[in-house]
Amino acid sequence: MKKVLAFGCFDILHMGHYTYLKHAKKLGDKLIVVVARDSTIRKRKKREPVLDEESRRKLVESLKFVDSAVLGSTENRYAIIKKIRPSVIALGYDQSEDEAFLKKKLKEIGIKARVVRIKKSFNPKLHKSSILIKKMMEILKL
Repeated sequence: MKKVLAFGCFDILHMGHYTYLKHAKKLGDKLIVVVARDSTIRKRKKREPVLDEESRRKLVESLKFVDSAVLGSTENRYAIIKKIRPSVIALGYDQSEDEAFLKKKLKEIGIKARVVRIKKSFNPKLHKSSILIKKMMEILKL
């Protein structure tokens, strides 16, 4: 069985996430999605998450083509990769992960996974969490 691992915050689940995960599923038989912890969002995005981590995990897992969704690690971001041992790691078009560095880390932990960057297949001006949050704040006049 070919396992595909995808990562993300999924703070406001939108069509960009849907297409990213749908394309990731096509790369294998089983799609496992790692949902970022609340602390990771605070650290990387410098803001509070809109939805809590368990709500985001459940929403992602509810997508019919997602086989399971798990929360990421708060300490070692590569521990989940080592535990799941995927055949493929799918990265979103805008994820900042350095592919060469990731491949090096995979080799270090003994994982032989192909790293695939999913191409942009939607309009990011309409379907990006940061833009949707900004739009909501304008509507609410915050």
